Amino acid sequence: MTRWLTRDEQRAWRAFLEVHRLLFERLDRQLAADSGLSHADYEILVRLSEADGRALRMSELADATLSSRSRLSHAVARLETQGWVVRRECPSDKRGTVAALTDAGFAALAAAAPGHVEAVRAALLDPLSPAQRDALGEISAALLAHLAHDGAGAGAGDPPPVVADP
Repeated sequence: MTRWLTRDEQRAWRAFLEVHRLLFERLDRQLAADSGLSHADYEILVRLSEADGRALRMSELADATLSSRSRLSHAVARLETQGWVVRRECPSDKRGTVAALTDAGFAALAAAAPGHVEAVRAALLDPLSPAQRDALGEISAALLAHLAHDGAGAGAGDPPPVVADP
């Protein structure tokens, strides 16, 4: 039997969808205008900047960014043409490939981060009270734990970063 959404559940669901769409549209616009990056490319640079040696196996990077291997490969190729990422053989497994953030890529991320942080603050955090920000964090953590447990999450249960502090 289908458990249809109640009026309040429907209102919450649709508000969530609209906020998600508008938030990421705004963040994508800001990143593109200020740094020429897409949000997906920014996330790749962030993940690499936070990794040991600023490098990750392509398969780990795909899992961390919830990207297909093919989509990630195309994104990394674009970042390589900018000189921001390089690919090399995995030293522990010659069949694997590692993506590494270059110094130029780190500089591009460092240049993009302040504007992105301000956009995140303006669009998501500043309109909320401290109690609402706490509630948002708790709700997000609960949903992430649930989705990651069901195999739909980022694997290790780490939330995708929104901002970087290079």
